[in-house]
Amino acid sequence: MERVIRILQDPALKREVKTAERRGTIRAVSDGIFDWREMAKRSLGPHWRGRTEAEREEFVRLFRDLLERTYISIIERYSGEQITYSGDSIDGGQAIVRTKFLTKQGREVPIDYRMMHQGDRWLIYDVLVENVGLVGNYRTQFNQVIRTSSFEELVKK
Repeated sequence: MERVIRILQDPALKREVKTAERRGTIRAVSDGIFDWREMAKRSLGPHWRGRTEAEREEFVRLFRDLLERTYISIIERYSGEQITYSGDSIDGGQAIVRTKFLTKQGREVPIDYRMMHQGDRWLIYDVLVENVGLVGNYRTQFNQVIRTSSFEELVKK
């Protein structure tokens, strides 16, 4: 998060003409801290097993793009709010890192990052905001579309 905040605070990247460069830099950082495949897999739930490797790769790409489109403008609105580390717990190859986001209005918002140990680093596979998981939320939505239509319809959306 600190690297993303530094990008957002960089005066050279704040101008409107630098939007594409700023977003590209944020994307590069996020690729190094998020396990997009694991997030997509968990978001698709049991429907992941029935997909070919090509379908899985396409879904991971589309899922990553969806999250970027959904959250980049929210991230870019960051204006100096405080983010504090409030602890972590590790259980084998999984961890939870707890943080608190202090809004301009003084409200504390707990944000937890669920992580998995992959090789020599820890990668985020879920983000919980006020105990609501990103992955679980998308899994519910995706499951509804697949149940009422199909995986192919989900991918088209």
